[in-house]
Amino acid sequence: MSTLPWKTVWIAGASSGIGRAVALLLARRGVHVAASARGVDALNALAAEGNGLISVHPLDVTDAKATYEMSKEIEAAHGPVDLALVSSGTWKPFKLGDIRTDAFADSMAVNYLGAVNMAAAVIADMQARGGGQIAFVSSVAGYFGLPKSATYGPTKAALINLAESLKTELDGSGVAVSVVNPGFVATPMTETNSFPMPFLMSADKAAERIVDGLASGRFEVTFPRRLTWTMKALGLLPYPAFFWFVRKFVSRR
Repeated sequence: MSTLPWKTVWIAGASSGIGRAVALLLARRGVHVAASARGVDALNALAAEGNGLISVHPLDVTDAKATYEMSKEIEAAHGPVDLALVSSGTWKPFKLGDIRTDAFADSMAVNYLGAVNMAAAVIADMQARGGGQIAFVSSVAGYFGLPKSATYGPTKAALINLAESLKTELDGSGVAVSVVNPGFVATPMTETNSFPMPFLMSADKAAERIVDGLASGRFEVTFPRRLTWTMKALGLLPYPAFFWFVRKFVSRR
């Protein structure tokens, strides 16, 4: 097992799903994890499994001021943040007969603006010391629009665009930027899905792919390849062919 390049990793959205699995994997591999989320009880339960290497830092990432202050608190307690991983997110299936603008606003606030707040809190310090890594957990749902995804997919597309933009800005500074685009992962968020989820992967397996991918310095970490390569190819189709494929093979029910 190779040595990981981080001493302290700050994870937002660490209380469940992918964030929780990554936190536990990092702790098992000797990395200190500063775990943030809104649920204090869930964070305490996570820390209890972390062999003393997971510290609890409750936070709502939609609060920009609190996010910045938390970055300073973590640095004072545990040293510089080598990797900031934004895994917080919310998923609300879109219903054409019940369009709720508040659902769009909530999704954007958590999934996108929360990531912006986290990045803003760490970028200056990373630039000042000439090192660090920021990673955003997006989704293949951000590649293009699909049924049921109108409240979710655009936030993930925004994350991909944000990561691309920040990478171009930070190249040469010593600060690395990565985006994680998983397919379907078995988490509390996906348990409510009533549609087929091809190549569904466990959160533990996803965590291994994420940690190894980020440690390698890749810009995009995406998996499983059987799904993600197919989706990338689908995104290259001209719109008439793309919409024909979606109508034929993707359920709107």
